[in-house]
Amino acid sequence: MSIKWRQFLCAALLVFLLDLYFSRPAAVPPPPPLSLQARIGQMLLVCFEGSRLSAQHPLLQDIRLGHLGGVMLRSQPADEAKGPGNIVSPDQLQALTHSLQSASPTPLLIAVDQEGGKVSRLKPRDGFPTTTSFAQLGQMNDLAKTRTESEAIAKTLHRYGVNFNFSPVVDLNSNPKNPVIGFWERSFSTDPAIVTAHAGQVIAAHRSHGIATCLKHFPGHGSSKTDSHRGFVDITETWEKAELLPFVNLIDAGLADAIMTGHVYNAQLDAKLPATLSRPIITELLREEMKYDGVVISDDLRMNAIRRHYSFPETIERAINAGVDILLICASDDDLVSDTVALISDLVQQGRVSEQRIDQAYRRINRLKSNLATKVTQG
Repeated sequence: MSIKWRQFLCAALLVFLLDLYFSRPAAVPPPPPLSLQARIGQMLLVCFEGSRLSAQHPLLQDIRLGHLGGVMLRSQPADEAKGPGNIVSPDQLQALTHSLQSASPTPLLIAVDQEGGKVSRLKPRDGFPTTTSFAQLGQMNDLAKTRTESEAIAKTLHRYGVNFNFSPVVDLNSNPKNPVIGFWERSFSTDPAIVTAHAGQVIAAHRSHGIATCLKHFPGHGSSKTDSHRGFVDITETWEKAELLPFVNLIDAGLADAIMTGHVYNAQLDAKLPATLSRPIITELLREEMKYDGVVISDDLRMNAIRRHYSFPETIERAINAGVDILLICASDDDLVSDTVALISDLVQQGRVSEQRIDQAYRRINRLKSNLATKVTQG
């Protein structure tokens, strides 16, 4: 990295740190005592079908009684489902998020992929503002423009009750033909300094409106030649250590609310397992070497890169033991939450997952939610 870019990056990060200092939330209280099943429920973030929920909907029961930690909203239904997605209009979205949040005894994470450009779940066709892709913003390389665009997205999310944006993408645009990153214009740049600086603006804008963000996809998905939604992805020969730099920089600057794992196999880092299921990648590299102690969330565990190679029980066990705190599971199944809570409870009873690991995840999730709830109250 040139001296010019080092100076630019340091100056940008200083601004972000000052923003953080003057908007720091109050000290986080200890998590409330909950049963083992309720603590496990907080670790789940699930998808569901439909744009409205009846009072008897199973999801609302999971939220009220099962302490479900969060939901992810989609603009399209699952492949096997019929009817609308979760987002069809501004008024509908506001009513939906209100009903979800009102049902929850603790702050509910209501998440969405609203990166900008092609990856936007709040679409102009449905009455929401037009957005700009990260690739376009990176090409302009105007931090003020990125901040303005990100402020607009954050205001929209806050207005309609979404408090967790699965953004920004901090993958490097190593392979412009990448079918899941480059093709969709999701990366700011090939340069880690540019990615870091613009991602910092995205995060700062969201924090100013009480929205948590998520860096993705660790340890880097930008060099892949295939799509993890469709099947196994091996980046062993294409991945470079420079892909870690945006994560390192943003962690060091205190700008990582959460980090999402990619379902990528990288023998340079783990010769046996993909990142989401890998203790060497999540615990040893991300937590111990890179000193990250925030929430780690999996990418959707129903994606083919995982489900075609591992059973659901094995996936859950390996992900938790690897260091994943929030399990993102998108499946059209009314019993998903209760069945998964029961599965994890059995793993704890069998000694295959420690209760200490559950408590560790719960504390991190509670800290994320406490910070978020404070910012919303103040915002």
